[in-house]
Amino acid sequence: MSVYLLPVVAVLLGSIPFGLLLTRIFAGVDPRRIGSGNIGATNVRRVAGNRVGVAVLLLDAGKGALPALLATALVDASESAGAAYTGLVAFAAVAGHLFPVYLKFRTGGKGVATAAGAFLVLAPAAFGLSLLVFVLTLCATDRVSAGSLSAAVFLPLAVHLTAKPLTLTLWALVIGALIVWRHQANIRRLLAGREPRTGL
Repeated sequence: MSVYLLPVVAVLLGSIPFGLLLTRIFAGVDPRRIGSGNIGATNVRRVAGNRVGVAVLLLDAGKGALPALLATALVDASESAGAAYTGLVAFAAVAGHLFPVYLKFRTGGKGVATAAGAFLVLAPAAFGLSLLVFVLTLCATDRVSAGSLSAAVFLPLAVHLTAKPLTLTLWALVIGALIVWRHQANIRRLLAGREPRTGL
């Protein structure tokens, strides 16, 4: 695959609304009209149950992991230019998830699972550290959004600490900022004490 074509493929793959498709198939409802109105795994779990929620989580992560794998096959990700390219591909996948082409660039997810899939491939150690931050925050607050925000904020530092090229750290910063931006409503509810708990 061409290095010029892959970012476009990443956007198109990231745009596949698995949360919407699986919830319609298995629950017969539109997740955009129920709960938080989001098509991500957290709202799908509330609407359609744990199994569908886990399936959406894995598929959304795959939307980030697959383009990242293809990118690492095309360039040397250990070099600055190669890391910049793989970071661009990861960003393209996350952007597609946030602004799905197939849904007229509206009602996308929040990018957490897709970013996680991409960085699991591009920076496994940084992914592991960010996952630890997510789990600890989730256990402390019982709120997925709090865990997601903490992991997104920590991700650039985790990439830096694991000695990845600066270019990948910068892409991690951009992606983390996008995720935080997409959680604006969650942040307001967290500050007001109205953010739903997981009940787990």
